[in-house]
Amino acid sequence: MLYLVPTPIGNLKDITLRSLEVLKEVDVILAEDTRTTTHLLNHYHISKPLTPYHQHNEHKVLQHLIDQFLAGKKMALVTDAGTPGISDPAFLLVRECIKNDIKVETLPGATAFVPALVNSGIPSNRFCFEGFLPLKKGRHTLLEKLKTEERTIIFYESPMRLVKTLTELATYFGQERQCSVSRELTKMFEENKRGTLREVAVYFSQKTVKGEIVIVVQGI
Repeated sequence: MLYLVPTPIGNLKDITLRSLEVLKEVDVILAEDTRTTTHLLNHYHISKPLTPYHQHNEHKVLQHLIDQFLAGKKMALVTDAGTPGISDPAFLLVRECIKNDIKVETLPGATAFVPALVNSGIPSNRFCFEGFLPLKKGRHTLLEKLKTEERTIIFYESPMRLVKTLTELATYFGQERQCSVSRELTKMFEENKRGTLREVAVYFSQKTVKGEIVIVVQGI
């Protein structure tokens, strides 16, 4: 059996009691980064074997993991932060488990874009999640397509590319389009900056940006 277990996106207290129970009960924990997961497990006094599972090895280890599931192993998949499968590895393993009639159970929990969206002040009744924009191929084609999107649009971005992306969004969507940028969610230095794409791009161009980032942009 495979459990998909969300982990805190910053504050270690943001994990459910059920998630902790599952992590204590499984035979093996599949971890995006074993160092990050070890820190979380140590905090809650959990000791379990860890196996690396990330975008660089997910194809290579897939069949071996399926064989272990079929042999009766119970495993939990966790990422460094948030819910597995949301801009992190999980899809390939889940699909293969389903093909092999292996039970998959996804626990509810932390996902960065949800608090960022709700906190943005931008309509949250209809939205589309785009994750990270392509770095090169397909980037401009996608932005051209999204500029007429009526729903609220959500992106993930890295600190080093934030200003560039905001500037591009302003070019394609219009400088006065409303947006909200959230960073360091649930942490001590959490910040939510709201305004037009132009205003927010200028604001972040004048400071050093750290932490994981969520960009929420209002639809047309």
